[in-house]
Amino acid sequence: QVHLVESGGGSVQAGGSLRLSCAASGRTFGPYAMAWFRQAPDKEREFVAFISQFAGRIYYTDSVKDRFTISRDNAKNTVYLQMNSLKPEDTAVYYCAAGPNPDVHDFLYNYWGQGTQVTVSS
Repeated sequence: QVHLVESGGGSVQAGGSLRLSCAASGRTFGPYAMAWFRQAPDKEREFVAFISQFAGRIYYTDSVKDRFTISRDNAKNTVYLQMNSLKPEDTAVYYCAAGPNPDVHDFLYNYWGQGTQVTVSS
């Protein structure tokens, strides 16, 4: 089992920045692709970004491209999401996920964190 714990969420004004962290424990971090998803109230979970196990493949949804950066530090078993130029529409609960391969589909990931709230005010 891989246990994921997100942190770094909070409230920020539009245009501000926030960095989310996801710490993994249990099985080794290296073999897993990691992804970030988000879910706004009354909306389905939405893909944000993925990163392959050694960061060779990175992909973002268009709405966050050039604003968000996903990275990982395998020595620390941690994946990050640096969020800049935040907009009110970025408000959501953000989840990290781990799976055998990088993918945009949430149902293909095996392990999930508990989520961290990000609120962006105007």
